[in-house]
Amino acid sequence: MAVYTDISEEELDGLLDQYDLGQALSCKGIAEGVENSNYLLHTEAGYYILTLYEKRVSEEDLPFFLGLMEHLETGGFMSPRPIAAKDGASLKKVAGRPAAIIEFLDGRSIKRVTPQHCTLLGQALARLHTIGSDFKMTRANTLSLSSWRPLYEACLKSDDNTLNTQLFPEIESEITFLESHWPADLPSGVIHADLFPDNIFFLKDKVSGVIDYYFACNDYFAYDLAICVNAWCFENDGSFNITKARKLLNGYRDVRAFSKKELEFLPLLCRGAAVRFLLTRLYDWLNQVDGALVRPKDPLEYLKKLQFHQAVKNVAAYGLD
Repeated sequence: MAVYTDISEEELDGLLDQYDLGQALSCKGIAEGVENSNYLLHTEAGYYILTLYEKRVSEEDLPFFLGLMEHLETGGFMSPRPIAAKDGASLKKVAGRPAAIIEFLDGRSIKRVTPQHCTLLGQALARLHTIGSDFKMTRANTLSLSSWRPLYEACLKSDDNTLNTQLFPEIESEITFLESHWPADLPSGVIHADLFPDNIFFLKDKVSGVIDYYFACNDYFAYDLAICVNAWCFENDGSFNITKARKLLNGYRDVRAFSKKELEFLPLLCRGAAVRFLLTRLYDWLNQVDGALVRPKDPLEYLKKLQFHQAVKNVAAYGLD
């Protein structure tokens, strides 16, 4: 979450006139994340998240994202519900941007990840995959393998010299490897594709909410797990925590069993997930948005994670037998 587009009082009042939420009592920008403009909205009816979708999010994808959130919440998953306006629509426009008002969930994201958090994460992710399996809409992963080389080539065009350009040949070599070794026909369905610690809330030692579905798509379930291994199982000093990985993976298979092929390809998928976030962080670093309230994240963090996964031979390195 972040704030790139300001909203005036008149624009906010005009938006709320379309809902049965009463008048605005406050509306404060949330300076987190990198994709959309988000506000904590307090109205006479309660608290909500107001999201303005920025240029990087395609407007044609929004029915998928909002529909998925509603489908998961209806199925008993801890997803926030998009609020319908008086005309029944959950997607509106304000300040020149597509916008939605989303249910506010209690709980908070955690700053210090413990192995128990990883168990709960794994269970929640498996539930998301299971409940989302009968969602009728589909969306291709626009940040899948086929996008990595064009994204890499876009990074090459930058004249920013704040990063060590020696990392570029290493990235290109890895993309070439992944292009020739990427698996086919793994179990697939709707995935979150961005389940970082700031996108899951905990309350009283339970998961109270999963948010930010704006990378959700159809892809391999094990790839979603690989994203979580990268995001949750490394310490601040870059070291890998095998206990957290074991808890994550065992928590997941408490709810949904792995196939043999998923386990075989998990190290490769972890490499791919590291490349995906290395590239998008690198692109954002080289193309920073003036006036944004959030600083792009360090891409070199994911280079170190990639190098760890390159040395992994099998899932035993992640704590599984």
